[in-house]
Amino acid sequence: MKVLLINGSPHEKGCTWAALSEVASELEKAGIETTIFHIGKKPVAGCIGCGGCAKAGKCVFGGPVVDVLPLLEQADGVVFGAPVHYAAAAAGMLGFMHRLGYSAGRYLRHKPAAVVTSARRAGTTSALDDMLKLPTFFEMPVVTSTYWPMVHGSNADEARQDEEGMQIMRNLGRNMAWVLKCIEAGKAAGITAPEAESAVRTNFIR
Repeated sequence: MKVLLINGSPHEKGCTWAALSEVASELEKAGIETTIFHIGKKPVAGCIGCGGCAKAGKCVFGGPVVDVLPLLEQADGVVFGAPVHYAAAAAGMLGFMHRLGYSAGRYLRHKPAAVVTSARRAGTTSALDDMLKLPTFFEMPVVTSTYWPMVHGSNADEARQDEEGMQIMRNLGRNMAWVLKCIEAGKAAGITAPEAESAVRTNFIR
């Protein structure tokens, strides 16, 4: 089994990376392979609704949204991580997630997901809310921990000193491993993911 952890911070080895690394460590202990993918330092724009991905099968603007696809296709679970910027999840990460959902939602559906965030002081809960929208849209079972999945600090070393935050990350990793193994056991017993009904779209403008 494989879990893809996506680092949505412009700092490759900052607080968000420290949090994701703690999650990854627990997953590895459970025999689950992990990869941390960094979306990079360049600005990542949001989706413009051009519809090009419907024809190309991927986002026509390329970048990390396309680079991550081979890893995402093989992943059994996904952890989205981002720092807090102005009391919200980093805009680059939200742009990445929105374009990923529009262009590659087929690789997300029904895979267990978790979100984690990092901040110097505040804005973590609103950032978590921002990032949870995508997993819940794509029917991804959301894996939780013993508290809201956040760490605090101004750099990786400070984040590691957040003992409660690091414990939350370890528990998150254990819970993700448990959910993945439960799903694997279910598949072995013949239990498959449910089929969704055909989409019904209601226009509220009359």
